[in-house]
Amino acid sequence: MFHVENKVIAITGASSGIGEVTAKLLAQNGATVVLGARRTQKLEKIVEEIRKQGNTAEFKAVDVANREDMKAFIHFALDKFGRVDVIFNNAGVMPLSLMNALKVEEWDNMINVNIHGVLNGIAAGLPIMEAQGGGQFINTASIAAHVVGPTTAVYSATKYAVWAISEGLRQESKNIRVTIISPGVVETELGTEITDDSVKSGLKELRKTALNPDAIAQAVLYAVSQPDDVDINEVIVRSTASSS
Repeated sequence: MFHVENKVIAITGASSGIGEVTAKLLAQNGATVVLGARRTQKLEKIVEEIRKQGNTAEFKAVDVANREDMKAFIHFALDKFGRVDVIFNNAGVMPLSLMNALKVEEWDNMINVNIHGVLNGIAAGLPIMEAQGGGQFINTASIAAHVVGPTTAVYSATKYAVWAISEGLRQESKNIRVTIISPGVVETELGTEITDDSVKSGLKELRKTALNPDAIAQAVLYAVSQPDDVDINEVIVRSTASSS
């Protein structure tokens, strides 16, 4: 048994992909999971599946870019279960494009979801974890936080920000663990919001060697399952076929 039993774990971006698979895996290993996303119909279905297996799950709609919405989501978990042990700030968007396409609204959306979303999760959860004497933040960055290429400039910037914020929080924290998960190319819905057809086809080509979301879920389980005085600071997970 992994060291996750009875931990209360709040997960954003939980309606599909990495968030969904991670929620199911953690629940199978005894965690209590609270799922958040905007698509409540999908959340309800996932929670039903988890409960049918005899595990504990709740859900609440959340827009991570909205500070008060995120606070309400985390406090929902706190009110239901009396504590919040882990916050998995997983929600993100990836509308890749060339800079000269000037898709400024898409830039703004990436900044709001990818950066403000993580900050809002920290702002909501940090006082709770400090009061209870411990906890863990797991923040989804990306291999794009380490490698920049054409079309990824703004996305990479947001994910490097996640890396920097997480590392700063780790250095400031004594009893709170901070983990950065940096996935390579994964088969998820991420990227469906790309509006440039040539960029979208390029991503489709990359996904021929994409990881299954379960690979990332296993990394999250590994990070959560460590003893309380062990902090897995960063995990990069990519396909063996990946060159970047």
